[in-house]
Amino acid sequence: MKRFLLLALFGPSLAALACDTCNIPRPPAGQRVVEYDLHIREQTVSPAGKAVRGFTINGGIPGPTLRFREGDFARIRVHNHLKRETTSTHWHGLLLPNEQDGVPHVTTPPIQPGTTHTFGFDLRHSGTYWYHSHTHFQEQNGVYGSIVVEPRGGEPVKADREQVLVLSDWTNFNPHEVMRLLMRGSDYFGLMRRNAQSVLGAWQRGNLKDYFKREWDRMMPMDVSDVGYHAFLINGQRQTIIEGRPGERVRLRIINASAASYFYLHSSAGPMTIVAADGPPVQPVQVDRFLMAIAETYDVILTIPPSGQYELRATTQDGSGHASAFFGSGELKPASDPPRPNLYQMNEMLRLALEEQKDDPRASLNLPRPGSPYRVLKAVQDTTLPAKLPRRKITMHLTGDMNRYIWGFDGKTIAQEPYVRIKKGEIIELELVNDTMMHHPIHLHGHFFRLLMGNGARSPLKHTVDVPPMSKRVIEFEANEEKDWMFHCHILYHMMSGMARVFRYEQPVGANASLRHDNDSRSLAAAPTDHSLHHAAGLGEHSHDMAYVWGAASLQSHMSEGLLTWMNPKNDLLLAWEVGWEGVDNPQYEVDALYQRYFNLNFQAFAGYRLTNDPDAKDRGLIGFNFRLPLMAWANLSLDTEGDARLTLSKRLQLTPRLGVWGEVFYDTGTEWEWTAGADYTLTRHTSLTLSYHSDFGLGAGMLFRF
Repeated sequence: MKRFLLLALFGPSLAALACDTCNIPRPPAGQRVVEYDLHIREQTVSPAGKAVRGFTINGGIPGPTLRFREGDFARIRVHNHLKRETTSTHWHGLLLPNEQDGVPHVTTPPIQPGTTHTFGFDLRHSGTYWYHSHTHFQEQNGVYGSIVVEPRGGEPVKADREQVLVLSDWTNFNPHEVMRLLMRGSDYFGLMRRNAQSVLGAWQRGNLKDYFKREWDRMMPMDVSDVGYHAFLINGQRQTIIEGRPGERVRLRIINASAASYFYLHSSAGPMTIVAADGPPVQPVQVDRFLMAIAETYDVILTIPPSGQYELRATTQDGSGHASAFFGSGELKPASDPPRPNLYQMNEMLRLALEEQKDDPRASLNLPRPGSPYRVLKAVQDTTLPAKLPRRKITMHLTGDMNRYIWGFDGKTIAQEPYVRIKKGEIIELELVNDTMMHHPIHLHGHFFRLLMGNGARSPLKHTVDVPPMSKRVIEFEANEEKDWMFHCHILYHMMSGMARVFRYEQPVGANASLRHDNDSRSLAAAPTDHSLHHAAGLGEHSHDMAYVWGAASLQSHMSEGLLTWMNPKNDLLLAWEVGWEGVDNPQYEVDALYQRYFNLNFQAFAGYRLTNDPDAKDRGLIGFNFRLPLMAWANLSLDTEGDARLTLSKRLQLTPRLGVWGEVFYDTGTEWEWTAGADYTLTRHTSLTLSYHSDFGLGAGMLFRF
């Protein structure tokens, strides 16, 4: 009996530990085996000059470069030394067995604290790739590194030496705090990036009319990035050196391992020669400057000049910063930054899409702020897919709501619609339509796809594609795998807020068995196509929408007001209060406890209860709605159980990046008119100075605290 109880209690965990290596393919005799150990630890790090908590791999950020030859067998042991967190490792861009892909709960069990997981797979193709955690926000914390797979017979384009350059972004904030700031609509990151929009900024650029037209049309301010960063890095440093002697050709294997930053690449030594994209080689092509999306890799050739020190500069798309790699020696010849984006003009943001429609494949590269080099990329061989296979077209719209920080496909998050069903043996033509004003790097696990940009049979193979604002990209791939594969935006915060799907293989083409067509995640988790126990956990952190608690409270000399909320993409629990003590006989308070349903950017409905000690009112239930008016003003209409109605009109105007003014007036059939107006000046992400006048409580000043 005691033995039985021990097995019942500990058997599953013991079995998991005992079988860490039991499902790893064994290499045949004679195949070269290359082994690595990766140790993930929490350490104090300071990439941006401030000591903060971070995660390292083998003591560094980024982790070590893993080098292989095509045809090798990789055996990689990932050791989780974290005390309280699971971890994972995804081998980005590599074609490998499903269970080795490294996405927790979807393909591979999460690596528990204090345990080791061993990966084993064949290196089936050559190129530059990378690896990173696919657990929560660990990639932002430093869990990433590079992979180099040398081809059989050597590189087709020769170079005298090579060097890996890993681009990344770094925040001193906890990434969960970053996500919370994004979900509550904080404008603090705009201040960090020096591109927060304001009336003064629009006037200085001559775009005041554009500013108010946008507000009249009820459009949120445009942006090209979400997060403000403390540093941008190459190989973990703001600056690095490209080794080489004068006249040598250097192959740079460039990886954008950023969590949320696109980069413009520019060399002061002249054009760069692209020889590979996302791993596979391409026909060599020279470019002066190009946009590199998150999660992409490019191999470029540079020649070390005979004299002078030159710069390869990676400038962020929003112009908020850059990282540099220097090569050569002598007088410094710096690279240049592209002009900062004019966020007040929508036409400028859409210019890239228009230029890509021209016959000239270099049209978009000739812009001051160029696009990706896709139209000039040609595969070195025919990539045409078999014509005999059945073909199916799927259109997916990339959608977002910056007000709530909801990102998804076709207006739904992965928690709301988890799966895209495909069949082995068909060709999927995937049309990606970007309905947002931001670039999105879309990544498909476990497959290469053809990027259809006018190059016919020589369309390049990629695993990540940039989809510009209000544009579309068409890709196609052969469904030649099985089980489940992640498909997502590689902006980390977009993926975690819902912009992801799982491509689920069903029966092969021609199978007689009936197919399931329901989209219920609970039934899908238990569907017959689930072949491993870890699927029982659903999609892990992706199985539910992100939810956060945040609030703000002012303490002024005459009154206090505040808001505390729990929110996810569609639901709010709100506690709002107003307390005044000047100009009245006794302090007066009003507290609203509400449930609010978010329908869209312009409409929310609510119901709840109001507590008050106002001598002219009493406690009551209420229902109502919020509606956004032209000029981004808000109308709030509520009806309470005493039969009184209240109409509130409010408007905020951002005069400068830090100084905002606001006003609010309401008419209550029970208490009649009341109004307030004020101003606040942002000091930090948590504090602002505030000044306000209330029709009942008079004039006062104090502090506003956000938490």
